Amino acid sequence: MASAAAPSGSIPAEPQPLTGVRLIVAAFALALANFVVVLDTTIANVSVPHIAGGLAVSPTQGTWVITSYAVADAIAVPLTGWLAMRFGTVRWFMISIIGFGIFSFMCGISRTLDALILFRVLQGLSGGPLMPLSQILLLRIFPKEKAGIGLAIWAMTTTTAPILGPILGGQISDNWSWPWIFFINLPVVAICAFGVWSLLGQYETKQVKARIDTIGLILLVLSVGAFQIMLDTGREHDWFGSAWIVMLAVIAAISFAAFVIWELTDANPIVDLRVFRFRGFTFGTIALSMGFGAFFAQVVLTPLWLQQVAGYTATETGYVVAWLGCFAVLLSPVAAGLLGKIDVRVTVSAGILWMAAMSILRASWNADVDYWTLALPHVLQGMGMPFFFVGLTALVLSSVPAKDQTSAAGLMSFLRTLSGAIGTAVATTAWDDASRTSRSELVSSLNDSGGFMATLENAGMTLEQARAALDRLVEVQASTLAVLHIFLAAAVVFVVAAIAVWIAPKPKQVSMGASH
Repeated sequence: MASAAAPSGSIPAEPQPLTGVRLIVAAFALALANFVVVLDTTIANVSVPHIAGGLAVSPTQGTWVITSYAVADAIAVPLTGWLAMRFGTVRWFMISIIGFGIFSFMCGISRTLDALILFRVLQGLSGGPLMPLSQILLLRIFPKEKAGIGLAIWAMTTTTAPILGPILGGQISDNWSWPWIFFINLPVVAICAFGVWSLLGQYETKQVKARIDTIGLILLVLSVGAFQIMLDTGREHDWFGSAWIVMLAVIAAISFAAFVIWELTDANPIVDLRVFRFRGFTFGTIALSMGFGAFFAQVVLTPLWLQQVAGYTATETGYVVAWLGCFAVLLSPVAAGLLGKIDVRVTVSAGILWMAAMSILRASWNADVDYWTLALPHVLQGMGMPFFFVGLTALVLSSVPAKDQTSAAGLMSFLRTLSGAIGTAVATTAWDDASRTSRSELVSSLNDSGGFMATLENAGMTLEQARAALDRLVEVQASTLAVLHIFLAAAVVFVVAAIAVWIAPKPKQVSMGASH
């Protein structure tokens, strides 16, 4: 790490951007680091039964493999600004990527649930800072006039990784064994570490020996940990009908209030909440959080509905949702090229409203829908994603001074991650509740159910088989009606997010650096 550890006095104030092959290799290494960290938030989702079976625990216990990583990741992300200031941006990136690789390996060789959860926590703590750090470094290595391209690369890896995670996790678990969902990280980590170590030493930042905000850190861990566990375990405990969930909610609320008060009054806060004084950052982040929450809810619900209701296999489901990345990748350079040429709020709101329109298009589905009717909204939604993610990230970062960029990027990544967790919890719970309501309404309005069952019996079914067939038919229709209602609700959230964008002031210049 010699090149990453240059003494602070020799660090140039404005290092020259990279060009040519060096730029391509460095951008690839940073994008890949971001991709693999985000991928690990969802890659274990479909592997829980395999992991639970391999470790001889229940599937419910196995879900802690997901929860432990999510909690640790969410806690680590907002600490990025302080860590980068204290140890240097490139140096902490190297520590994080190497730690992520080591703990990925330890996860793969774990033979007890306790060991696996411990190493998943350490993996999440290591990986969390890589999201904002890769974003900031991508913006620094590109020439200012092409910074939007770096931002587009980062945004697309952030949005496609959660989609590909369950697909890749299912394929690996079915065809190899569950430890390989962690072992595949190792060659990726090696490539990323070598690329950053050899090319990005000049981008190291000065180290500031700030004291550790111990109280802020404890309050952050307590509030985020309690809230994330509440979200992840709420459904199985009947939410606020459970004393356990109520206790978690109270702990999260009190510790969060104390955390905000402490961080706003402490001289050296571990999370700089003062960036919310910039209106562009505040409302841009609100729009990003709302939009990502609605987007991620659809990303989670669609595969669930396809597999549990429409009868699709995991592989077939992957072939449907994978279309999201098609236009998203193709149009990212276009979205980046428009930055600074027209009001960024125009392209952002247009992208969000396009995603709202695709949510409405999804609401036309039914239980017997064909493949291309399912695929079309995914294909088209990819056209709006670059303008939403790239444009909003540019708007948010253009609204804060360069010295606050790393803190702002960490806070933005944290809120985006948290909004994805909230969107998932709300959507899955609402789907369950709406399914039960729709089922009751359908059962009460069935016409000639006796005649339908008689027809099935005449076709050779027993009475029990006929009842099961009718029950399945009602269940399928109820679940489908419920998921369509969620899609329409997501469209409303997208529209509100598009409105929030216009409360943010127009940046003086969209350069992803200081505009003040």
